[in-house]
Amino acid sequence: MLSVSKPLLSPTSLAAMAIRLPPTPHAPTHYAPPHRRTSPFRPVMRAAPSSSTAATAVSLPPSPKKVLVPIAMGTEEMEAVILAGVLRRAGADVTLASVEDGLEIEASYGTRIIADKPIAACADQVFDLVAVPGGMPGSVRLRDNEILQRIMVRQAEEKRLYGAICAAPAVVLMPWGLHKGRKITCHPSFIGDLPTFRAVESNVQVSGELTTSRGPGTAFQFALSFVEQLFGPHAVEDVDSTLIDAALERSTEVNRVEWPFDHKPQVLIPIANGSEEMEIIMLVDILRRANINVVLASVDESTNIVGSQRMKIVADKCILDASDSKYDLIIIPGGHAGAERLHRSTTLKKLLKEQKQASRMYGGISYSPLILQKQGLLEDKTVTAHPSIVNQLTCQVIDGSKVVIDGNLITGKGLGTVMDFSLAIVRKFFGHGRAKSVANGMVFDYPKNRNA
Repeated sequence: MLSVSKPLLSPTSLAAMAIRLPPTPHAPTHYAPPHRRTSPFRPVMRAAPSSSTAATAVSLPPSPKKVLVPIAMGTEEMEAVILAGVLRRAGADVTLASVEDGLEIEASYGTRIIADKPIAACADQVFDLVAVPGGMPGSVRLRDNEILQRIMVRQAEEKRLYGAICAAPAVVLMPWGLHKGRKITCHPSFIGDLPTFRAVESNVQVSGELTTSRGPGTAFQFALSFVEQLFGPHAVEDVDSTLIDAALERSTEVNRVEWPFDHKPQVLIPIANGSEEMEIIMLVDILRRANINVVLASVDESTNIVGSQRMKIVADKCILDASDSKYDLIIIPGGHAGAERLHRSTTLKKLLKEQKQASRMYGGISYSPLILQKQGLLEDKTVTAHPSIVNQLTCQVIDGSKVVIDGNLITGKGLGTVMDFSLAIVRKFFGHGRAKSVANGMVFDYPKNRNA
């Protein structure tokens, strides 16, 4: 158990969650699935020593840690998805539970997410952790759900882990009395609602079984704090070994050009089964915060997409319908299996080719620069990309930068760089003022050096 009432992680500890895969010596003709090593947190069936009668006993795997993340209409999607995604990567059995009449909810910035279960199905279950995301009016709708209240009160009474982020500490926990005797933090907009002698401004505050945090920009730190509390310091070290170095340059720009527009920017994000849902959600959320029109388009048969961490997202339309419009920017998200499916879409290939021919903006993050290269879109370009594919790229690569902008092309290194990547897009469209405003609203550290 972590020490009581101490900030857990420093603001600089947020970095990428993308898995570092061993480099491939030769460029494959197709996307090869990543090598999967056994996670130390995922239960593994092990054979017991044989008895003298040669009978082999097999030990049962330990039960995975059970985590509940409740969601509602208006929940902050970044917070919910980062919580679920990080904890699933650590080996937890995470349930996204809807407090609404149906499983599908529309989050605070318009993303539609399908929960795993209704909250009623969780009423009698025992969870090792219940973590409440923020967002408005999602926090109010969570607060008003009696089943969730009973689950949370029981969680606190039985001294199991619980937590809340953003608006939820003030809007959800306080009316239920679950903050009493604890130090607590929340989003700066709600900090005045907390008891003065208990309020703190740390990014993550652990006080007994209760952990609180400030906003989307601290959601990775919040999630990692639970990894440590559930699995121990060794688990955080294992997850941390997959993180991209926080000391990287935040942004590098070469062949600088203006991204001109005389209208509300239109951005297309194509997605597929196996796409990295945390990347998708962060991109959509941050760009929509900046008043950019974002279209999520599925290249699969259904608009219902299952991401790489088994979260279900509903696209706005299919790629064929989306192809009727022109876009100022097309961004390809990562996720290894999703990248392969995106690469097979003839409609997306056509859109990307037209995008370059018209000198409009395009880009990709994590694994997706490999898609752009296969389609001839990286010739004479400078990029960054996920470390596992860098040696497959034939263009110039800046490996020491989270984001690289080369003219009309923007690329990002991986999952933990998506916030910087998204804010770089906002900056190119609108300038530093709006990018900083969006970052402040997320409680994300915007670089003081405007060239970063």
